[in-house]
Amino acid sequence: MDFNVKRLAADAGTFLSRAVQFTEEKLGQAEKTELDAHLEKLLVRAESTKQWTEKIMKQTEVLLQPNPNVRLEEFVYEKLEKKVRTRMNNHELLGQSMIESGNEFGPGTAYGNALIKCGETEKQIGGAEREFIQSAAINFLTPFRNFLEGDFKTILKERKLLQVKRLDLDAAKTRLKKARMADARAAAEQELKMTQSEFDRQAEITRLLLEGVSSTHAHHLRCLNDFVEAQTTYYAQCYHYMVDLQKQLGSFPTSFSNNNQSSVSGGASISVPTIPMSASLPSVSAGRSSSSASGGFSELRSSNGSRKARVLYDYDAGNSSELSLLADEVIVVSSVPGMDSDWLMGERGSQKGKVPITYLELLN
Repeated sequence: MDFNVKRLAADAGTFLSRAVQFTEEKLGQAEKTELDAHLEKLLVRAESTKQWTEKIMKQTEVLLQPNPNVRLEEFVYEKLEKKVRTRMNNHELLGQSMIESGNEFGPGTAYGNALIKCGETEKQIGGAEREFIQSAAINFLTPFRNFLEGDFKTILKERKLLQVKRLDLDAAKTRLKKARMADARAAAEQELKMTQSEFDRQAEITRLLLEGVSSTHAHHLRCLNDFVEAQTTYYAQCYHYMVDLQKQLGSFPTSFSNNNQSSVSGGASISVPTIPMSASLPSVSAGRSSSSASGGFSELRSSNGSRKARVLYDYDAGNSSELSLLADEVIVVSSVPGMDSDWLMGERGSQKGKVPITYLELLN
C-alpha cells in the first residue's frame, strides 16, 4: 500500500510538472524544444493525408449510396457486425415496375413488349451497379478506412507520446537552470540526460511511422487504379446494354395500336432516337492493362536484372533511402532481394534509391 501511494504521488508530480511546463510555454515564460524540420514536414503530410482520405471516403460513400438514411442503416449494421439486408437498387426497382406494367398492358402489344425489354435492361444495369459498388467498397473504401482506423491511430498515439517526452525534456532543462546546489545540479543533469535519451528514441519511432505514409500513398494509388477499372467496366457494361436495347426498340413500328385496337387517324407517332453505331465502344478490358504491367515487374523481380522505366508522376522522396522522381524522365530500375514488392531500386546517374512501382512504366 505504501508503494502504491508513493507511485501515485510520483505520477501526480510528473503530471503537474508537464502541466506547468505546458502552461509556461503558452505564456512565453519557458523555452520549447522544436522538432527538426524533416519531422515537422512528415507530421504535416500525415495530417494532410488523414484529412483528404476522410474527405475522399465520404464523397465516395455518397456516390455509391446517395440516400443518407440507407448509409446510416448500413453503418449501424456494420458496427453491430450484422449482415445488411439486401434491397433492390433504383435501376432494379424501375426495371421491376416496367416489367409488371408491360405484362399488365400485354406482352403481345408493342408498348407492353417494349416496357418489358426496357425493364429487363434496367435490371441488368442494376446488377452491374451492384457489382461496381461491391468492388469499390472492397478495393477502394476498405483500404482507406483501414488506414484511418489502424495506421493513423498508431501515428496519433506515438505523436502524443512524443509531445509528453518533449514536455519532460523541457521541464528537466528548466530544473537544471534553476538548480543552485551542486547535488541538485548533478541530479538535474542526470535527469536531463535520461529525458533527452527518451525524447530522441520516441522521435525516431515517430519518424519511422510517419515515413511509412509514403507506402500508404503507393498502396492508395493502386486502390485508385482498381476503382477506376471498376468504374470503366461498369460504364462500359451500361453502354452495351443500352445500345442493345436501342437496337431492339428500333425494330418496333413508329406507330402502333393501343391494346391491339387500330389507332385513330392523325394519332401521335413515336420516334426512337439512335446512337451513331460508328461511335467507338469503350473497351472493358482497357482498365485491365495494369495487369500486363504488373507482370513485367514480376519478371524483373524474378530475373534479378535491370530495365529502363519511364516515370509517370512526380514523386518526393520520403526519406534518404528513397529517390525523388520527375514525371516523364527515364531511369534504370532493378530488384533487390528482400525488398518490399511495391518498390524497386532506381538509378539516375550517380543517384540511387528506392522508388514505388506504381509511379513507373517499364520500357521495352
